[in-house]
Amino acid sequence: MQNNVKNIFDSFNDYLVKEQELRTEIRDIVRDIDQAAKEAAIALQVIHSSIADVSAACANARTFFDTCREGYAKLAALIPAGQYYRYHDHWHYMTQRIVFLIALTIYLEKGFLVTRDTAADILGLSVSQQQGFHLDIEDYLVGILQLASELSRYAVNSVILGDYEKPLTISKFVADLNSGFRLLNLKNDSLRKRFDALKYDVKKIEEIVYDISIRGLRTEATGAAAVGGGAAAAETPSAPTAEPAGAEEKQA
Repeated sequence: MQNNVKNIFDSFNDYLVKEQELRTEIRDIVRDIDQAAKEAAIALQVIHSSIADVSAACANARTFFDTCREGYAKLAALIPAGQYYRYHDHWHYMTQRIVFLIALTIYLEKGFLVTRDTAADILGLSVSQQQGFHLDIEDYLVGILQLASELSRYAVNSVILGDYEKPLTISKFVADLNSGFRLLNLKNDSLRKRFDALKYDVKKIEEIVYDISIRGLRTEATGAAAVGGGAAAAETPSAPTAEPAGAEEKQA
């Protein structure tokens, strides 16, 4: 082999070795973040079996979000500038799940939809692509759609636990969420397909509310409030409930 040819392919080999080493480091960090996310998910599962332990479950989950934040800081330092999307496939599914867990925690604590900015802040990320490592908007949106599915399950289990008020508030929240997503011009991709599943979550929750109503399990006050809320929704376009501007950091 001629020396110039050997030098060319030696440089290729060096590049491939460094690339493999970098991806191995990324996978190790992602594995640690993913483990923390699993622990947070386990902590939040208690909401399906106990009404009293919801606050403690949220506080416990937040400790694992801190671990995730540390992991994302390591990733941000490791990924070369301008190459975020080159390695994005390593962590985007995990990030969607973590956004879902953060959104569920915020909803259980405060009752509103977490914004992309607040979710990014909890993870120590930016929302600006120009700033390098950031929270991708599609990862945020898919995480929010996962929240709707979990809330439909939460509505069922709330009734089993004797809480007939919770499905009513969940129904209004998910309906607003559905209205908000309908404002988006989604293409025929994975996000669009995931959004199509939202209508089944809405229908499932509406059936739960209907069953509560016909069985006379709704209190008179709650029923009146629900009717009033529906009238208000008919007068003004619905959108996902979000925290007041300027209060995100403090509430998160």
